[in-house]
Amino acid sequence: MAKFYTELDGKLREFIESQKIFFVGTAAPEGRVNVSPKGMDSLRILNAGQLIWLNLTGSGNETAAHVLEQPRMTLMFCSFEGKPLILRVYGKARAIHARDEEWAEWSALFPDYPGARQIFLLDVDSALTSCGFAVPNYQYQEDRDKLIDWTEKIGDEGVKEYWKKNNQTSIDGKPTNLFE
Repeated sequence: MAKFYTELDGKLREFIESQKIFFVGTAAPEGRVNVSPKGMDSLRILNAGQLIWLNLTGSGNETAAHVLEQPRMTLMFCSFEGKPLILRVYGKARAIHARDEEWAEWSALFPDYPGARQIFLLDVDSALTSCGFAVPNYQYQEDRDKLIDWTEKIGDEGVKEYWKKNNQTSIDGKPTNLFE
C-alpha cells in the first residue's frame, strides 16, 4: 500500500493540486512539535523537487521559528473526498520575507492576500503515500473568509502590530526573524 518516491511525479502533483487543505509539520531540536492546517490558494508546485507555500497571518508563527533552527519540514495531504490516499512530502525549507529580494518573484505566484507573512520554499527530499483507509469522508463547502476579513479590517499597520505582539517568538520562546 505505501510507496516511496524521490520526487513528485505527475500523479502526486495531480493529487496535491486537487486538495483543499494540507498540513505542515516542523520541529526545532528542542521544544514542541508543530502541525498546522493550511488552506486557501496558498500552495504551488514549482517542479518535481520543489513546493512553495504562502503563509498568512496566524495566532502563532511556529513554523518560522522551527525552520530557522532545523529546516526539516513535512507537508501532509489527505483525500477527504474520493479515493482514499495520504501523501507526506519531506524536505528542507527556508522562509522568504517581504524584505527579501526574492519576495516579489515568489509572491507573484499567489493572490494578493492581506496579511501575507512569509513564503516557505521546500526542497523535496522524498515523498511517501499510504492508504488513508481510516480517514473519514468530508465534503468541501468553501474557503473561510474570516482571516481575509479580519486582516482587511485592521489594515496593514494593524497586522504589523499583531505580528509584533504575537508572532516574533514561538510558544517555546524561539525567534521567528519576522522583523529582522
